[in-house]
Amino acid sequence: MILKKLSLRLFFSVLAVCGIIMSAHKCIAQAVPDTSLNNIIRDDSALKAKQSRDTRISEDPVVPPAGTSAEADTTDRPFQPNPKKAGLYSALLPGMGQLYNRQYWKVPVVYVGLAVAGYFFEDNLTKYNDYRTAYIGRINNPYPTDKYVKQYNTQQLQQLQDDYSKFLDLTALLSVVGYALQVMDAVTSAHLKNFDISRDISMKIRPVAMPNGIGLGLVMNMK
Repeated sequence: MILKKLSLRLFFSVLAVCGIIMSAHKCIAQAVPDTSLNNIIRDDSALKAKQSRDTRISEDPVVPPAGTSAEADTTDRPFQPNPKKAGLYSALLPGMGQLYNRQYWKVPVVYVGLAVAGYFFEDNLTKYNDYRTAYIGRINNPYPTDKYVKQYNTQQLQQLQDDYSKFLDLTALLSVVGYALQVMDAVTSAHLKNFDISRDISMKIRPVAMPNGIGLGLVMNMK
């Protein structure tokens, strides 16, 4: 009987100890997630603060210092003339558009052409006036005194007058065409000032593999 009582007491004491251990284990298990959750919250707040600081830094305007690569890029750009300005300058004064395009070697060419046109215009006009004056002086005048008396008769003077009239008109027409050409040259040169004419632009014919066999293809290489 005494052994039975001792065994019951021992059984209840073991149950009590087990209950205490289980309750302590639950408390510890609940405390650990709370601590880790607090740590996670603290980490999120630090991350948000860092992100807001990075956002403020990225929104601040960045001003490059003087003498940086940005200024170097603007200064190293090739000169690109305005075609409208080049055409207007050449129309106002021949050769001025070529001077604006920085094609200085074309300016003497333009003025040499103007000089040649002026020479032929003046020469044709002078000879036309001379032959016309001599022809008019010989009409109804049996005793002419012009300088072409021993060279040409009346019909020849009339023919020379008509010929140099045509030469004069042709010289004026070519002068106008030359004037228009130098204006067009200024506009075209301004458009093609920085056009790439290097060897990187090429066109070649090469063999090309096709589904039905081998054929020839046109290959263009661009820079």
